Amino acid sequence: MGATDVIASVKAELGKPSLLQPDKGKVSIYIDCSSTAEPAFEGRGGDELAAELSIALQRCLLGGKSGSGAGIDLSSLIVVEGKICWDLYIDGLVVSSDGNLLDALGAAIKAALSNTGIPRVQVAAGTSNDEQPEVDVSDEEFLQFDTSGVPVIVTLTKVGRHYIVDATSEEETQMSSAVSISVNRQGHICGITKRGGAGMDPSIILDIISVAKHVSEQVINKLDSEIASAEAEEES
Repeated sequence: MGATDVIASVKAELGKPSLLQPDKGKVSIYIDCSSTAEPAFEGRGGDELAAELSIALQRCLLGGKSGSGAGIDLSSLIVVEGKICWDLYIDGLVVSSDGNLLDALGAAIKAALSNTGIPRVQVAAGTSNDEQPEVDVSDEEFLQFDTSGVPVIVTLTKVGRHYIVDATSEEETQMSSAVSISVNRQGHICGITKRGGAGMDPSIILDIISVAKHVSEQVINKLDSEIASAEAEEES
């Protein structure tokens, strides 16, 4: 992804499920655009882009408001249904920008999640339905977060009459629109978001999805290989 450089981190805290989704945990995504990455990021420019990227990542990784199609399995974050869940806070930082920020952040988040351990939680027995359960959070036992369904994001940027994968910042200045599609290892579409331009013909969308699925397979294989290499180095 060119000279684009991003960092992602994940923090987990115990919280309470929402009333609308008592059987799911919660995930929040926050992006910060460093002013050293691009002069345009200083002041409101960086804040607006950070908000735009955060919303796009939410759509691509977490599906609709109901959680349907989510690339991150929110039900796996439940400790006690309706009472206790894990809240994941995903932070992304744009260090340098050479275009295709959304795809780079999506890859960084997938890598960060693969290195995330959720502490094992023991729930005290004998708690009534009306009481808040007592829990014991382990400092030594951790469960590896399952990233098998977490997608990567592939953005196709329209410049002139053509769509470009992995556009540079220079190419993005000439774009008329961009479509970002998140695809997981199983080839399932987890989310779609679009920037700029008018409506699109359904046949074009199908072509874009086909390209995104092909590219995503290559990206996932490359990313999995890099993650495995990093894990092997840590263990050695």
